Amino acid sequence: MASLKGQEELLRIIRKISAGNYSDEILNLTGPECAPEIQELAEAVGLMMVKIEAREDRLEQLLAKIRRDMVNTVTAVVHALGARDSYSEGHGERVGVYARRLAQRVGLSNGEVERIRIAGTLHDIGKIGFSDQIFASGDTPLSQDMIEEIHKHPEWGRDILKNLDFLGPALEYIYAHHEHMDGKGYPRGLKGEAIPFGARIISVVDYFDAMTTDRSYQKGKPTKEAVEILRSLAGSTLDADLVEAFIIEIEANGLAG
Repeated sequence: MASLKGQEELLRIIRKISAGNYSDEILNLTGPECAPEIQELAEAVGLMMVKIEAREDRLEQLLAKIRRDMVNTVTAVVHALGARDSYSEGHGERVGVYARRLAQRVGLSNGEVERIRIAGTLHDIGKIGFSDQIFASGDTPLSQDMIEEIHKHPEWGRDILKNLDFLGPALEYIYAHHEHMDGKGYPRGLKGEAIPFGARIISVVDYFDAMTTDRSYQKGKPTKEAVEILRSLAGSTLDADLVEAFIIEIEANGLAG
């Protein structure tokens, strides 16, 4: 008969495994010093644990693929903006690249870097809801109604993506990427530290790419001039520390291709 101590140890380990706390402790009960019945049960539980871990790994790989496919599908929608607004073509991808580089530059975790990259790539997806009048406006003055429509695109973007739960905080970064440090941005007028850090990153790089990209009514600015403008916006519109970090990144590694 197995000792009471051996039985209690086996039950303790099984409870840990059932709670999802896998470890190699179960192997300690498979040696010859343990009673045969304890060895047999421990080996069976160990084998079961290995099979569960393998299934969980396969499931996680499948979920990761589904997430990638979803992001790729939504990114294709961003590309569709190019059919209505030539400026939008490539803008999201460049902002995503710049956002990733700045997030890495300031030392964020790999997971957070990826969330910020995705948010940067998708930050303007809400513009898919713009009226033809907005896209056709070119360099003509915008009416108040058109300005109000433009100010809605962060919210529209969040609403389009809100059912993709795996995006997590990236949804908030998209929603807040036009907020300003002085509280004069939109759509909620958030101020300073109340603006999510990821959104502040996207805001800096979004401004930079907008300034350095050719538009129908404006030639893209040289890097030096764009950097000077970024510095002029630091502290009021943009996070000053992130502006300086981004300038260092651009000077070190250049523009996005």
